[in-house]
Amino acid sequence: MQTQIKHKHSTMTSTFPTISGNNNYVHPHFLLFLSPPPNINPLYSLRDPLFMHPVVADMGSNPIPGTSVYPLHRSKTIHLVRHAQGIHNVAGEKDHSAYLSQELFDAHLTPLGWQQVDNLHKHVHASGIIDRVELVVVSPLLRTMQTAVGTFGGEAGADGTNVPPLMMENAGKSNRPAISSSKCPPFIAVELCREHMGVHPCDQRRSISEYKPIFPAIDFSLIENEDDVLWKADVREKNEEVAARGKKFLDWLWTRKEKEIAVVTHSGFLVHTLREFGDDCHPSIKSEMGTFFNNCELRSVVIVDKSMIGSDSSTTDFPGKIPSGADVPSDTAAT
Repeated sequence: MQTQIKHKHSTMTSTFPTISGNNNYVHPHFLLFLSPPPNINPLYSLRDPLFMHPVVADMGSNPIPGTSVYPLHRSKTIHLVRHAQGIHNVAGEKDHSAYLSQELFDAHLTPLGWQQVDNLHKHVHASGIIDRVELVVVSPLLRTMQTAVGTFGGEAGADGTNVPPLMMENAGKSNRPAISSSKCPPFIAVELCREHMGVHPCDQRRSISEYKPIFPAIDFSLIENEDDVLWKADVREKNEEVAARGKKFLDWLWTRKEKEIAVVTHSGFLVHTLREFGDDCHPSIKSEMGTFFNNCELRSVVIVDKSMIGSDSSTTDFPGKIPSGADVPSDTAAT
């Protein structure tokens, strides 16, 4: 009987190719480790240095297969960002009941929050993320849009062009200069990635007509309602409802053509969504995915389409067939 081994980076815990539940999307790593092929003695294969790894050794007599292979064109890289510190975070840490205060309606960033944004802006440039991101998706609340444009937007101040800026000067009491949209990926606001909705005024959005003048280059065309009809003063979303909304959001990402996307959203949305995944991973990986995000934290994940939601086309695959012309036997063509 073939012995099957799992490496610490494996994303499978059930017998290949079965995947449990609906966890069809999120993998924090995209590495390939193969079980010993059937024509190799499993005892010999266990001498390979890979199988001497302490994580493998701890599995005792019940090794788990480590294979996880997916076509590249059925994967996307998603950079998940929680918004920077908002005024509601400061108030809520002192007194949780402050989240009920109407004074925190659609909370904006604090001065410290803007410092966090500046640091993340430097990171995405130094790491090269900014050069790869093709789209920025943002929750349509003030703190997330401020974080998004400050992180992935252009230079501060007027850029001398007629292109609308991402953010106007002092938008949302920011005391910041305008932020250029020049040489930036497109920005689009999406309600599906909003924070846990209801009861807390800080999670209620303004009307779209209030946002458009201060964030001119953000695309609000996917927002169906002018006013916030989703937020209820007396009903707060259940955790499982947030998670279901998160899965729907991941499905929506597969309707997009972009392969590398930044998403600027909220801690509650992120944690309840990500905790729905990882049951087919090593426990340490599931734990890593399900931990709360710090303010302005960025984590990169890979989502995988195993349900034929996305495109069938690949931009990197090559058929490898013989060039057109007179038929030539394969063994001759290879010489």
